[in-house]
Amino acid sequence: MTERDDGDGYQDLDALRAAKAALRRPMRERRAEMAAAASDAGSRVAALVAASFAPTQGSVVAGYWPMRDELDPRPTLAALSARGCRVALPVVVGVRQPLVFRAWEVDEPLLPGPFGTVQPGEDADTVEPTLLLIPMLAFDRAGRRLGYGGGFYDRTLAALRGRFAVQAIGVAYAEQEVAAVPAGPEDARLDGVVTERGYLDFTE
Repeated sequence: MTERDDGDGYQDLDALRAAKAALRRPMRERRAEMAAAASDAGSRVAALVAASFAPTQGSVVAGYWPMRDELDPRPTLAALSARGCRVALPVVVGVRQPLVFRAWEVDEPLLPGPFGTVQPGEDADTVEPTLLLIPMLAFDRAGRRLGYGGGFYDRTLAALRGRFAVQAIGVAYAEQEVAAVPAGPEDARLDGVVTERGYLDFTE
């Protein structure tokens, strides 16, 4: 295995998978601890989004429905909807496929989806977001993100960024930051991360 200090030098895919898997377990535990200790994190993040990078009226914003102890983005989505943004949620259409996004009104019921997710029904409009709010297990200051291993957001961002400008913002607890997330050339980077403590802009 050859790797650079910046974390992107994994040439051996087995080594990269092993490094990610080794980091996921402690980060799941850390995130659970943060979720229990910061019950108001969702409202704090909503305020920071409004102050830092809230999109303009009419923009399409993709969020997510929180699973387990992910930081809850629903206060942010409600606030953006009230500002006139169109909110959407991700839909898994198949293994190794990019996500698609369906429009969602904040109070609309959702249907069960793959991998324990919930999602808008097939009658909802399919939309293309220019801002994505993305969950994770860990992040670093270079914009690298540790997900759950499915690669859905990496494929999605690659597809969207190949066609138009997209802003990818991670949503996480501050203590989910690590020195370096193991990453390979196909791992999409974030443009920033918003935590309950502040907004980190990685494009500066």
